[in-house]
Amino acid sequence: MAINISRAHSLMESAMNFRAARQDMIAGNIANADTPFYRPRDIRFEEVLAQKSAATFADKSETLQMTQTNSAHLGGEGNLKDTKPTTFFRDGHMARNDGNSVDLDVETTEMAKNSTMYNAITAALKKDSAIFKSVIDASAKTS
Repeated sequence: MAINISRAHSLMESAMNFRAARQDMIAGNIANADTPFYRPRDIRFEEVLAQKSAATFADKSETLQMTQTNSAHLGGEGNLKDTKPTTFFRDGHMARNDGNSVDLDVETTEMAKNSTMYNAITAALKKDSAIFKSVIDASAKTS
């Protein structure tokens, strides 16, 4: 039986797994920069994380409701469809004479952005776990 540290913990774990998969995919693109007719691939997972987030925090009793001051304002509840992470070819760059369309500048930029997000999620997980640990330590002292 796994201990659920917080409702956001499993969501952050999923985000880390998706970020790790994206890092591997970008690394594969860079590794194939000289492969003839190779097209760079990427993965979209933001929709899946939004769906998981909605499911994680679906309990309306603990959700702060957004107030509408005008009937023309948006309601705040999104239209979430059942989606899965999708891979796609990242086209839009000119292919070289050998048909390869990997742009190393784009790939290294995407890798840096992905690494930054991964590190931010790691820091958030550490902080979330530290709060849980401090509660356990404090309860041990009072016993």
